[in-house]
Amino acid sequence: MTDLMEIIRSRRSVRKYLDEPVSENDLEKILEAVRWAPSWANTQCWEVVIVKDPGVKEALQATLPPKGNPAVKAMVQAPVVLVLCARKGVSGYYKGQVTTKFGDWFMYDLGIATQNICLMAHHLGLGTVIVGLFDHEKARGVLDVPDGYEVVTMIPLGRPAKTGKAPKRREPKEFSHHERFGG
Repeated sequence: MTDLMEIIRSRRSVRKYLDEPVSENDLEKILEAVRWAPSWANTQCWEVVIVKDPGVKEALQATLPPKGNPAVKAMVQAPVVLVLCARKGVSGYYKGQVTTKFGDWFMYDLGIATQNICLMAHHLGLGTVIVGLFDHEKARGVLDVPDGYEVVTMIPLGRPAKTGKAPKRREPKEFSHHERFGG
């Protein structure tokens, strides 16, 4: 079994993919990783749209700005794009009332689910890149996402053609504090 810290350390954002399909077995394992992601009061507010159709991937690619997003080509090159959507008004709510300073908690829950996707994919020898810079309303239209849900992120998924090196990371002592901020 691979060491979890090694999986975490070696995962990279992948923007170039081989022309190989993702197996249904691997896709099921990735969705199972989403299933077991923690969420606010176990609301499991996520929905995952699995996109393999080249025309739909092109339509989703068109929701990205043509410049400034290095994942533009990955959207159509990857054999699969997972689109994570969130049900609004449940995560961070109690009896229909928002309970946190930050309002709807779905971004937090989908962040955890996204991390599970990326780590499981990497464990399976697949690559991912998290795409957040796009026109969310256009993507909603492309996928017929109903009212009451938000399109949060798109994740191209496939066998990496190229993997980059790790960017520099701050040491734990640079971001950790003891007892008080700055302590």
